[in-house]
Amino acid sequence: MEVKLNKIRKLIRKYPHKKGILIPLLQDVQAAYGYVPESAIKLIAKELSLYPVDIYGILTFYAQFYLTPRGKHTIKICQGTACHVMGSKEILDYLSGKLGIIQGQTSQDRMFSLERVACLGCCGMAPVVVIDDNFYGRASIQKVEKLLKNYRLRKIK
Repeated sequence: MEVKLNKIRKLIRKYPHKKGILIPLLQDVQAAYGYVPESAIKLIAKELSLYPVDIYGILTFYAQFYLTPRGKHTIKICQGTACHVMGSKEILDYLSGKLGIIQGQTSQDRMFSLERVACLGCCGMAPVVVIDDNFYGRASIQKVEKLLKNYRLRKIK
């Protein structure tokens, strides 16, 4: 996806006051592109009279921000105690091998991004896998395999 600097300038102008807008502005940029591109960081730094390193500090501190393009679907694997005991590590390892990526990365076809999550708070449904905003409890490698196929075929949006 091409980064359009005019689009980012428009997002900046959305905020009449420059003080305290950095995080909401970065959220807007990420909502528009799925991540915060380097060219956006440079422009925001210039427009807000900040150093790019200060913006990178914010982006790397908060887990909500991404510096690389994300997949169409984000898969989160809970690694909380209950999920871990019930096999979520094996599911994470399986997905990592199947997609050819490690947690925090995006598959080459940009279909899936894989994330390891400390706890989703769904212990009674362990192990839990979340794809986009859909929770799948009592997950197994077989169930996850079917989910991948369905998401690839766009049966699930």
